[in-house]
Amino acid sequence: MATPQKTTYARVLSRKARTFISSISLTGLTWVVLFFFLLPMVYGIVTALKTDSQISKTGAPWWPAEERKFEYEGKLYEIYRVEIDGDLKELALVTKGRQDSTFIDPEDPDAGPIVWEGAWRQLERAWEPAPQWKNFEKAWNTINFPVLLRNTVMYAGITTFGAVLSSSLVAYGFARFRIPYKNILFMLMLSTVILPSAVTLIPTYFVFLKLGWVGTWLPLIVPAFFSWGTNVFLMRQFFMSIPRELDEAAMLDGAGPFRIFASVILPQSVPALTAVALFHFFWSWNDFFGPLIYLAGNPEKMPITVGLTAFNNLYSQSSNLIQAASLVSAVVPIIVFFFAQRVFMQGVVITGVEK
Repeated sequence: MATPQKTTYARVLSRKARTFISSISLTGLTWVVLFFFLLPMVYGIVTALKTDSQISKTGAPWWPAEERKFEYEGKLYEIYRVEIDGDLKELALVTKGRQDSTFIDPEDPDAGPIVWEGAWRQLERAWEPAPQWKNFEKAWNTINFPVLLRNTVMYAGITTFGAVLSSSLVAYGFARFRIPYKNILFMLMLSTVILPSAVTLIPTYFVFLKLGWVGTWLPLIVPAFFSWGTNVFLMRQFFMSIPRELDEAAMLDGAGPFRIFASVILPQSVPALTAVALFHFFWSWNDFFGPLIYLAGNPEKMPITVGLTAFNNLYSQSSNLIQAASLVSAVVPIIVFFFAQRVFMQGVVITGVEK
């Protein structure tokens, strides 16, 4: 009969085993999800480094490579994998024949020709690693990336500043001031988030057309200075977590509402400000529909997203150049997120939980 101590010990072991199995399962599931999540990016990087011939040829390896060749008597010959006497060797095909072909061993060319009986077309080609870094240079020069990059940085930078400034001001009002029907107004503001953009597209375009803004940056930049519902919601949640005692202490020192906002609220809200800034920066960097509509006919003002579409139409058969151009356009957002990821994640977590 088991003693109470043995029973307790068995329960502890069973609990630890279940915890260990759960941890292993969760870790494995995380790695699987991460693998499938990063698979498109890996495919894009690998494709961007391939040659046109490798992409078009069947049987080519998935990694960037080019067909191996061997120079013999002043000529280049293709190298194939040939089975001779049970050994698989890489030989240069010198003379092609229907029933037998002549090969040269690149490792020992002085040994003379090797006659092999069989259909050479059924042989597998020999490949060697050859990443084509020049694809990035060609893509950069083809679509005038400096101009597209300048336009995109200007668009993303100005609208991000406007979005953070306007959303923080509106959120400050909802979080700290007593406004008549404040909750109703806040719900009305949040309801604009669920309104499809396609519904307001034609009326908005008509208004900007009457104002004479179509063909300029104004329809894309000005609305960012009037706040968005999601940004206001995130900022308000964070502002409400800041103790009001800090506001009261600043009031005793003679600070007004704007001084409290600038000296107390904003310094305490760096994670939330960073989260909102990055959310909007990534959105504006990838915005395609807005610039396509309002900047039509002005290619010198187009951002990267629209420029890549024109590039895809021009080089629709060169998927390696298309992937190279896409990777170049993603460098700046990746760098920005890499340096701001810690503050960004902190802001995302805190803005969703009210202290």
